[in-house]
Amino acid sequence: MFIQTESTPNPATLKFLPGQSVMDMGTADFPSSESASASPLAQRLFSVDGTTGVFFGADFVTVTKAEAIEWDHIKPALLGAIMEHFQSGASVLSDGQGIQPVKGDYDAADEGIVDQIKELLDTRVRPAVAQDGGDITFHGFERGIVYLHMQGACAGCPSSTLTLKMGIENLLRHYIPEVVEVRPVVA
Repeated sequence: MFIQTESTPNPATLKFLPGQSVMDMGTADFPSSESASASPLAQRLFSVDGTTGVFFGADFVTVTKAEAIEWDHIKPALLGAIMEHFQSGASVLSDGQGIQPVKGDYDAADEGIVDQIKELLDTRVRPAVAQDGGDITFHGFERGIVYLHMQGACAGCPSSTLTLKMGIENLLRHYIPEVVEVRPVVA
């Protein structure tokens, strides 16, 4: 098994490509070791000293490290943990564990607008941020403000504010006049 690695715009996060499917559907975000109980792979990665976050995409795993740790010190152990997991044949998520989609908070009268927002996010935004090892999920719409949650490499990335304001906000405002602002949420 050969695992490729790619840097991300977030210097604290590295993208690992195991060359096979990681998640059949959706994504999974584990922002702390306490949240990793639903995933044997996430638990294995958090057992590597210095790991502060784990995120699974369709065909990749991103790992976020502590600022004081150098990639040269942690990367070999992470590669070993990912390789051992996939060679064992174990599932990424524990039996019976599934990732529940986030419906988001919004007024029922805004459902048409929200459907447009989700469509643009799914077709234009999420594929682009997945290339950088992350994901952005819809969390709400209220009085023209769209609330989005950044995950994986996007969470804590120095360029995430620029991505939200100059990229996603401009895109949504262009296509959906009711959108006036985009704000991040921390779940």
